[in-house]
Amino acid sequence: MKFHVISIFIRFHARAWRAHLCSPPYPVTMSKNRFVDDYLSYLLGRASHAVYKAFDARVKAAGLSSLEWRVLATLADGDGLTIGDLAQEVLALQPTLTKLIQRMEQDGLVEIGADATDARRTLVHETKQGRAVVMRLVRAAKEHERETLKGFSEREVATLKKILRALVSRQSA
Repeated sequence: MKFHVISIFIRFHARAWRAHLCSPPYPVTMSKNRFVDDYLSYLLGRASHAVYKAFDARVKAAGLSSLEWRVLATLADGDGLTIGDLAQEVLALQPTLTKLIQRMEQDGLVEIGADATDARRTLVHETKQGRAVVMRLVRAAKEHERETLKGFSEREVATLKKILRALVSRQSA
């Protein structure tokens, strides 16, 4: 199974290069002796960078930073989150995210309010304006994902996502 995951990542990486989804910031040599060419963390990072780099222009065109996009996309399902939970979800430090949320609230993208079930907790929700911005990007992100994964079977895509979710779950526990 480990070989299968790595083979999917390597196939993706090769296709991404052929499709010109990314250009490396440095020359890449694919030597069998290089540790990083077979190191899961490195491959995950490279794949993530390759996939997101092509979509980042859409995020910037919408007037958002990548962190603002992750916040709004995470809140897009309508359930509010605490700053701490949101920080964990969007891979940001809580103090950094707190400042960002304050700016996003001033811009009318999110609102902070008391939790209806526990008044001691505050939750971050997207506003109508924030939802309008993010839903356009969510549609674009889904299309970008379809294009990125073109050429992979539904089974390969499902397997890849299942393995990635399992890795996230194991590391979060």
